[in-house]
Amino acid sequence: MEMSLGQLAEYIVSLGMACEVDGDPTVQVGSVATLDEAEPGQISFLSNPRYESKVAETQASAVLVSAEYCSPRKMNLLRTPDPYAAMTAAIVRLHGYRRHPRWGMSSQATIASTSKVGADPNIAPYVYVDDDVVIGDRATIYPGVYIARGSRIGHDVTLFPNVVLYEKCILGDRVTIHAGSVIGEDGLGYAPVNGKWVKIPQVGNVVLGDDVEIGTDCAIDRATLGSTVIGSGTKFSNLVAIGHGTRIGEDCLFVAQVGVAGSVQVGRHVTMAGQVGVVGHITIGDNVRIGAKAGVINSIGAGQSVLGQPAVPVQEAKRQVAVAQRLPELKKEMRRLRQELDELGRRFETRDEGCEPSPRGE
Repeated sequence: MEMSLGQLAEYIVSLGMACEVDGDPTVQVGSVATLDEAEPGQISFLSNPRYESKVAETQASAVLVSAEYCSPRKMNLLRTPDPYAAMTAAIVRLHGYRRHPRWGMSSQATIASTSKVGADPNIAPYVYVDDDVVIGDRATIYPGVYIARGSRIGHDVTLFPNVVLYEKCILGDRVTIHAGSVIGEDGLGYAPVNGKWVKIPQVGNVVLGDDVEIGTDCAIDRATLGSTVIGSGTKFSNLVAIGHGTRIGEDCLFVAQVGVAGSVQVGRHVTMAGQVGVVGHITIGDNVRIGAKAGVINSIGAGQSVLGQPAVPVQEAKRQVAVAQRLPELKKEMRRLRQELDELGRRFETRDEGCEPSPRGE
């Protein structure tokens, strides 16, 4: 879709964000691109100051920038307090969301007679839906998806190829699960008996709230008893693993390769960066931020930012890193000081050996 800068600014304002054109409002743009790759007829954005130098070189017809930004050359700008949010709005307006293939209800899909599918389905060939499943309206289900018996799926759900839902899993409305993810597999539940690991039946399930999005190749264990829960609005990147019985709050964001063990309580709006690992049976409060590769072994209070292995408050982690970087230097200094002490010790020993003891009483 092509539109003028003036029209795009009006659209952004209609979403509750301030936005004004600094330049020619009649210039037409049809898509969004990065500063490096943009061409005439496209709009780009500057949300990170480290890329400011690229604005002088971009071929974009306009750039979304902050209200106070000072451009290195005369060009068309859309000024807004939050260029990243405005960029998101521009992508939605100019590109729209992914358009799914239309299958209707494919005759090559297998739907058990005891299951129910809502209005306006979009179910591909080679989908298998087992007994006693309920699927809401406007579901889009790609080839290779397996939905086990007793599962419940809300409205406007999208399941990409080869997603697997084990029995009795529950998905809210507008849930998206990307290719290859598995929801409700058995958790790591084994009891040590006479030197053997005896499997504990995993009789719980998994519950995903509304507007949850799960990336590719994620695995969410079913609970041993009760439910593993992912709160509404939470988003996972790829390769995220959640242990059995863990409960994730609303509007969390987990980046790739996060691993959370079982029976963890995570509050709302928690961010975990890439490769974070969390031990089981701890609590993480609301609005916590956990830096990349952190190893979380203790509970974390609300609002904290942590980093490191083991995870500690960010400022403490930075001090630890600063000291660690100086270890070679400190090692040399310690060796020098040790040599000086040894030399002083030898001098005292030599002096003591050269001194005759005084007669008693003198």
